[in-house]
Amino acid sequence: MKAAVLGAGSWGTTFAQVLCDAGTPAVLYARKPQLAKALTGLHENPDYLPGIALTPALEATSDPAEALDGADLVAFAVPAQTLRPNLAAWVPLIRPGALLVSLMKGIEHGTCMRMSEVIAEVAGPELAGPDAARIGVVAGPNLAGEIIRREYTAAVVACRSESTAVALQEACHTPYFRPYTNTDVTGCELGAAVKNVIAIAVGIAVAMGLGDNTRATLITRGLAEIAEGVSSCGPVLKLARTHQVEMPITEVVAAVTSDGLPVAQAASMLASRSAKPEWYGP
Repeated sequence: MKAAVLGAGSWGTTFAQVLCDAGTPAVLYARKPQLAKALTGLHENPDYLPGIALTPALEATSDPAEALDGADLVAFAVPAQTLRPNLAAWVPLIRPGALLVSLMKGIEHGTCMRMSEVIAEVAGPELAGPDAARIGVVAGPNLAGEIIRREYTAAVVACRSESTAVALQEACHTPYFRPYTNTDVTGCELGAAVKNVIAIAVGIAVAMGLGDNTRATLITRGLAEIAEGVSSCGPVLKLARTHQVEMPITEVVAAVTSDGLPVAQAASMLASRSAKPEWYGP
């Protein structure tokens, strides 16, 4: 299997190295020619991972056609809100039947689509296969700064097709990067997107000088809101309201980051919510 990773940010670069370390030849596409030159010649990503030596096995190019030539696995690592226009330009270059993999966390503005749904819609049945069986997702915890140094971590590789999930698992399984398969693509994507919203709430608590109890409370309560960051607050909230799902932490994070709600008032709003039983399911 040959892989192409489109997007040479920190996570795209890191996942490309993971693929190489797993024995899957990978070509990394960098939008800027000078970055592709540094990746290939210096074996370093000075823009996103300065000072870290990358595996010499990793190739890079600023030509998407060259990166995608003969690729059986195509991984997308661009900002979530830029996926649709980028993918529309790349689709004619992608080999039919290729495994399409989202490395992104986020919900698309306007459509409230998850990244795998955007891939399925833009790529079309000729690339994605029936029922999006050729689309996979890699979910965290994935801290690029640690994984690029080959520190041990676990991840989830999700696909509706179990056999496709196993193929993706085999392509990126290394001694330090241990992927587990899952067929719940929706859950993996929503969890990955929403957890960063909760992380912002925890960051606000830290900035306010609040202690471990408050942080632990936000993290624990945040689990109830999981099924990226600031850019995902709006679409996540819209999706929740559409399905009548309560997400109070996400509500106040969106109000703070987008509507100028004072942080102190946000904390007061969360603390003043009425007590209620905790029960999910029938």
